[in-house]
Amino acid sequence: MKPDIKKTLQMLRLTWVNHCVLIRDVSSYRGMLNKVKDYVTWGEINRDTLVDLLKSRGRLEGDKPLTDEYVKSATSYGSIEELASALVEDAIGYQELPNVKPVFRLHPPKKGYEGIKRAFKNKGALGYRGEAINDLIRRML
Repeated sequence: MKPDIKKTLQMLRLTWVNHCVLIRDVSSYRGMLNKVKDYVTWGEINRDTLVDLLKSRGRLEGDKPLTDEYVKSATSYGSIEELASALVEDAIGYQELPNVKPVFRLHPPKKGYEGIKRAFKNKGALGYRGEAINDLIRRML
């Protein structure tokens, strides 16, 4: 792997296989994703998938689970569902939350990847997926 691609993956906090991060939809991140498109897959997450991801894989420092009680006490949101709505609407960034681990550690997908070394548009598993990322995340929870 080229050093600049490795550095970009580190900046995105994607240092291990099957890790997931939430990033905002801004041009600087889009450029970083295009740079590493042959190594990662990405798309737009919907609210329901994000709620499931936060409840099952959201972690705080000390490897404690992310709970509604913590969200109420540490943020202005009343529940994980409200937090997920704000994250989908891009009102807040996930890494801006206090004491939250920015990376979700997922399982390999059930029934495997579609095809590892090709782009998603060519029936592979890499690159931009759009809304199809939700199916992959649900298989990895």
